[in-house]
Order: sequence, then structure tokens, then C-alpha cells
Amino acid sequence: MGDGSCYTRPSTRGLPIMAVYDEIGIGYDDTRKADPYIVSRIIHHLAVDADETYLDVACGTGNYTVAVAEQTGAAFCGVDVSQRMLDIARKKCRAIQWSMGDVRSLPYGDNTFAGAMCILAVHHFDDLGGALKEVFRVLARGRLVIFTSDRQQMEGYWLNEYFPETMRKSTANMPDIAEVRLALEDAGFVRIITESYSVKPDLQDWFMYCGKHKPEIYFDPVIRKGSSGFASFSNRDEVERGLKRLSRDIASGRIDEVMASYRNDYGDYAFVVAQKGGQTGEER
Repeated sequence: MGDGSCYTRPSTRGLPIMAVYDEIGIGYDDTRKADPYIVSRIIHHLAVDADETYLDVACGTGNYTVAVAEQTGAAFCGVDVSQRMLDIARKKCRAIQWSMGDVRSLPYGDNTFAGAMCILAVHHFDDLGGALKEVFRVLARGRLVIFTSDRQQMEGYWLNEYFPETMRKSTANMPDIAEVRLALEDAGFVRIITESYSVKPDLQDWFMYCGKHKPEIYFDPVIRKGSSGFASFSNRDEVERGLKRLSRDIASGRIDEVMASYRNDYGDYAFVVAQKGGQTGEER
């Protein structure tokens, strides 16, 4: 799915975050699709065994759950706090067990799964350490694959030029990769690795930095609504001002200078992969 929602932190607007994601769920799949390259890296890192069962934590509308399940033939369960998103997920694949639940108290027994994935969701967990301990509990063995972004990475988004307050709040809400690693270690995970990811021009999942190479994409309100960063942290005045500046800069060609000024070697997002128990798949 991307931008998952298995959490209960209050939003900056004073609404339960569950309500925010129920609202985002309306038309969500108009812009959010499972990106083939990201799916391929999830499958690689998860080291899927077709005879085992896996969990997607904060699965949302199930885009990535379904894609990984279909491509590997493995059994999957998906859990999320948004009933609206789960209703959409069920229509996509009834062979997957979709459950409503909070990441702080997953509705599964100990040692149930051979691996788990969590795509663009850890920044929504109000208790990251507790959430990862709960994922560790339900894993019998295998890997947890997290796809997320880092504060340092987000500070390198050229979106900061046009939507500074939105980006400031979104970035502050994001745990650093170092924090994620420490929380994983504290939960009991071992063999933790990271792999940086940079947005590609042919990206099919239009999450927050989807317009890195296509700035005009942000003029579409449906695309902005599909990103939890814009949906939770933006305000209308800043968005209107930012879009006007962006429009002028695209017309004048200045956008190329702005984009160039934000280039860096940090990547835009990252896979964080951690192991429970003995090594599976190739040694890393």
C-alpha cells in the first residue's frame, strides 16, 4: 500500500489518525499503486518461501501485500487500523486474511509468521519500540523488511523550497534510520542492514516525493491527498503559495536550479532489513 496506517497517534489537526486514514482511503488507489521495483526489493529482502505465511503490518489498501503475495505464491495476512482501507483491500484479494488491529497489540499469536513487511508506516507509530517488539513477538523467524525515509533524506527533498512548514512537520514526525535500528536491536532483531532508494522517473506509487523528477505532479490535489505528509501536515495557504511559486519556477526554468541545489548522496528513502533467529536466504 505505502503510507500505512496501523497506529493511533493523534494528528496535528486534533482528529484521530484513524479518521485521517479513513478519509485518505477515499480514492486512495487512484494514485497509490505497488511500484514494481519496490516490490522486487521487498521480495528480495524478505527472502520469501512460498510454503510459509507472512505479515504486512499497516497494510492499508493492500497494494504491496497483494503484489508480493501474487508474485511469490506465499500466504499473507494484512493488518491495519483503518476499516475503510481494509474494505478496499478485501475486494482486491479474498485469499489474504485482512484484520483490523493496532500495531501495539497485534491480533496474532506468538511465533506465527515467517517474516513481515512494513511499507511507509513506521513514522506513524507513536511507540516505535513497542511496535517493533510486537512484530518480533509474532515472528517465528525470518526477516522484517521496513521501507521508510530518514530525516536527513527528507531535508534533501526540493519540496522544502515550496512547502517549508509542511516539510518541517513531516520531517519532525519521521524517525531517523539510527532510531529505527536501535529500536530493532532493542526488540531482539539481529543482522540489521540498510539499502538506500532514490525515486525513479517511472515510479508508479505516488507517495510524498513522487514528483522528484516531475514537479508538475503536485498540482493534482488527488495526488497530494494520497500522501500522509500533505494530508496530515499541510495547510491551504502554504499549499496555494507554494504551488504558485512552483508554477512560476516551472514556467521560467528556475525549477531546474532548485532541483539541482537539493541534490545529495543520501537517497530519498531506505529499506531497513532485520532478522529474527537464524539466517535465511543468502548471507548479507
